[in-house]
Amino acid sequence: MNERCRDSESPNEKTVLLLEPFYGGSHKQLMDTLIHGLNDGRKINSTFLISLPAKKWHWRARTSALYISQIIPKKHNFNLVADIILFNSKYNQDSFLDSISKFLKLQPDFRPKDLKQQIAPKCRVLYFPLKFPSLGPLRDSDNTVLHLVWPHRWEHDKDPATFFHMLLMLVDAGLNFHVSVLGESFSEVPPVFAEARTRLGNRVVNWGHQKTKHEYYEILRHAHIAISTAKHEFYGVAMLEATYYGCFPLCPNALVYPELYPNECLYNSEQELFKILENFCQNPNLARHMRHSLKMDFKRFSVEYLLNEYKHVLLLD
Repeated sequence: MNERCRDSESPNEKTVLLLEPFYGGSHKQLMDTLIHGLNDGRKINSTFLISLPAKKWHWRARTSALYISQIIPKKHNFNLVADIILFNSKYNQDSFLDSISKFLKLQPDFRPKDLKQQIAPKCRVLYFPLKFPSLGPLRDSDNTVLHLVWPHRWEHDKDPATFFHMLLMLVDAGLNFHVSVLGESFSEVPPVFAEARTRLGNRVVNWGHQKTKHEYYEILRHAHIAISTAKHEFYGVAMLEATYYGCFPLCPNALVYPELYPNECLYNSEQELFKILENFCQNPNLARHMRHSLKMDFKRFSVEYLLNEYKHVLLLD
């Protein structure tokens, strides 16, 4: 944390303060992208980051604002009341605004009034800016055995139990497949991971967080299907990256996914997901064909396009 802060700045320059209570994974990726992209020497005086380690996600979400409010530098020119509130998806924005009144009804008395009406005019959707490095031509791609990938955080809100249940149903049905279970793990890993690792045996080709992004992207390029079983998802960086690098995405028809993906990528129940996977196991080439036919505009998720939008919102252009 850098607590240096200027007492004054020229009218044409701004000091940007970034607050990140979960500095890891896609959260860290966003902060690093903004720091690099905003410090272009034009209208930025300084960029400051106050962050907390990427642990205990639910506690960070509940209480980190209280802690951060006590460690923000006292001498500053930051506006700590927002002029604009950015959400990384329409689903994120709408679910927040629609939940305000429901949440406040739990409060026994002295409820603030008309918060949604006050906040909504400040709100805007701005997607998470992603970098999509070019990796060159794909070689030695095996289309004889279906390769599934699960690229999410190893935590309960991504619902790994349902994912592994699907895989073990495929095993019990006598179907052949390979699987790569990627993503970051933290101090507390749901026990279902160790159990599944044992039961899946030699079907596992990659297990755990990869050392470099390049290695991670290469695994995505060789996989056929990326699966989400998430119960909580406001955007889903991992699924977008997997889709860009050649996986056909299978996502719940809920949360943010209908906003980002065509209907053919969405499933409505565990039974439907199993039937889809059963079909792909019997015909891995179908997954490649469907991915090549998938119509998605990745420009709207790219850092090259979105960084200019962020600068515009911050009145830097």
